[in-house]
Amino acid sequence: MKKKVLMAMSGGVDSSTAALLLQEAGYDVTGVTLRMFRNEDIGLEEDSRCCSLSDTEDARLVAHRLGIPFYVFNFCDAFRHCVIDHFIDEYNRGRTPNPCVDCNRDVKLGRLYPKAELLGCDYIATGHYANVAFDEASGRWLLQRGDDEKKDQSYMLYTLSQEQLGRTLFPLGHLHKEEIRARAGEAGLRTARKPDSQDICFVPDGDYARVIRTLTGQDPRPGPFVHVETGEVLGTHKGQLHYTIGQRKGLGIAYACPLFVIRKDLERNIVYVGPREALFARSLIAADCNLISVPSLPEPLHVTAKPRYHARDVGAVITSLGNGRIRVTFDEPQRALTPGQAVVFYEGKNVVGGGTIDVIEREE
Repeated sequence: MKKKVLMAMSGGVDSSTAALLLQEAGYDVTGVTLRMFRNEDIGLEEDSRCCSLSDTEDARLVAHRLGIPFYVFNFCDAFRHCVIDHFIDEYNRGRTPNPCVDCNRDVKLGRLYPKAELLGCDYIATGHYANVAFDEASGRWLLQRGDDEKKDQSYMLYTLSQEQLGRTLFPLGHLHKEEIRARAGEAGLRTARKPDSQDICFVPDGDYARVIRTLTGQDPRPGPFVHVETGEVLGTHKGQLHYTIGQRKGLGIAYACPLFVIRKDLERNIVYVGPREALFARSLIAADCNLISVPSLPEPLHVTAKPRYHARDVGAVITSLGNGRIRVTFDEPQRALTPGQAVVFYEGKNVVGGGTIDVIEREE
């Protein structure tokens, strides 16, 4: 009998083509669109961007063209609790969260596995640019980079467990974007030329402060800009959530040299600014770590690490501190390490694991 796959379809070209490729490979495919939020709930016009009714209709029409069953699952409550509320809480703590990691772990993937079981599916599949392989020597499932380096999304998937990896398919992992659009066009899929979404899905205009104000009804509290080295008060900020580590533009401070946001003190409502060299640190502690290619870290391991999604890999040594915490010591000081962001470890194309940046360790 054909293996059954539950294919997450967003209404974009990637997931549409992934469904096509699975069908061509002989799988029994069922499509599903996940309804994460209603645009009017976050102050946007209905049907304006990601997660809109038109996206759902695009996915439905692609499924119809492929002749596969199609469902819509309402995950709005889970998405609000696990992703949006956490996003707000993290910004209110002076941190910069990565909602795509939270969504994959707690909603998009985490809640699809039970649904797949109810529908009698053997696997779930998504349009992520990543690969899964099984290592006979270690007996472990591996998460690997996608072949298209510009699109690789393995960074966003480091939370996957061994059990989940064994039941997950990434049909696009060995393809490049141009090939995917070409395949979609050849098959006559309506999404073949649909533009990619670029922003956080529930912050499509990039104004996350507006979204937080809309959802909480609270205005950010102004406070002082303080020079991190001299202690001098240089002006008044508009509220901590308007600023991220490493930010230079939009500070409104006249000073003899360029200033950057260095860190934030939530309790005293201070945004510390300073020169570019003050942004650099060589080590951090990551929390809530998940290991994939290895079961544990009995001794320090040299890896490459990505401290943010669009960063390049850099050499580092990772050391277990216990309780899901890992110290990351980079070979060279790194700029603008940011609490709340993910740091992901690699050995070649394999994901060793990753965690959430919790503490930046600066040399005194």
